[in-house]
Amino acid sequence: MTWGHRRAIDPLTGTMEAFRRKHPSIAIEWSARPLAGFEFQSVEDLSEEYDLIVLDHPFMGDAGAKKYLRDLSDLAGKEGDYIGPSLTTYRWGDAIYAVPIDAACQVAAYRPDLMRAIDATLPRSWQDVLALGEHAERRGCRLAIGFAGVHSLMTAFTLMASLGHPWPNSPGGDICDREALREALGLMRSLTNFCPPEIFDWNSIALHEAMLARDELVYCPAVYCYATYAEPDHREPLRFADLPGAAGCSPRGSTIGGTGLAVSAACRLPEIAFAYASYAAKAATQLSFADHHGQPARIEAWSDPGIDGRFGDTFSATRATMEGSWIRPRYAGYLGFQNKAGNLVEQHLRGNLAEGHLLDALETTFAASGKGA
Repeated sequence: MTWGHRRAIDPLTGTMEAFRRKHPSIAIEWSARPLAGFEFQSVEDLSEEYDLIVLDHPFMGDAGAKKYLRDLSDLAGKEGDYIGPSLTTYRWGDAIYAVPIDAACQVAAYRPDLMRAIDATLPRSWQDVLALGEHAERRGCRLAIGFAGVHSLMTAFTLMASLGHPWPNSPGGDICDREALREALGLMRSLTNFCPPEIFDWNSIALHEAMLARDELVYCPAVYCYATYAEPDHREPLRFADLPGAAGCSPRGSTIGGTGLAVSAACRLPEIAFAYASYAAKAATQLSFADHHGQPARIEAWSDPGIDGRFGDTFSATRATMEGSWIRPRYAGYLGFQNKAGNLVEQHLRGNLAEGHLLDALETTFAASGKGA
């Protein structure tokens, strides 16, 4: 089971022939679920039906507590084999519950044709972003971002980490820095003044699609990068850049995403599943992912100039952001908080929930999530 986008499906199916040549007796059939399912659908439930699961790292704490995924430590390699903290995100305790096959974090996206048309330069700080918003508005253009549910929460997380005060890793640890959260929310509210109202309905995929289709959306400061939208088969390919800093120009603090490949503990043929996971983790395989719209996690792919050029220099343009990215909480119970908190932040940005009430609700929901609520 993977998720429904050519970035996700095509690398797996496109490299299957090479796998079959090495393992002619093994057949693998892939299914896909939409992005919302990828973000929230229970991996524990999926593990009862599927042997191989492409997933997000916030499930690691739950997997570690309930043991529904197999430990892939023997075949995953080491941290330096992958860009930034990609492998670290799937490490929980002494186990590694997935091998990184895709790398992403929140970076800036823009339309180079529109940036040239309005004679604009790329922002390096969030204050530069707001200045670009004013300039773009005078020239008949808008900024863009995806603030639907969890995507608004991820931007708040990114800005807090960029400010040097990230959201706590668990409810039992440090408390939320309210001043950093207030500052992050203020920056997000200021951004909405230069964006169309549809931003509250957009996830990452919808944001990219809108920027391709709409010739007034010039720049987005923070979105989970889909490098495939920089490929030349689009009418006006996007380009990507480092995250603009919330405090100065440093691109640190972007909330890391990407995907890993996991093996179900219920798999009846684990050695066969391990053979595929080992194949998917190899540098040669991930280099070939790029031939099929993929966004590999291996450092060799991020360092390959041919791959970089194929994706509009996305990898070189965003590498500093990936290497300075931040890992969000992964404790058992976190996913329930992420779902509720994303909806709360969205409602605040829509103007339906006062800031003080939002902060109280986030802290209460966070504390409850650590108790299995």
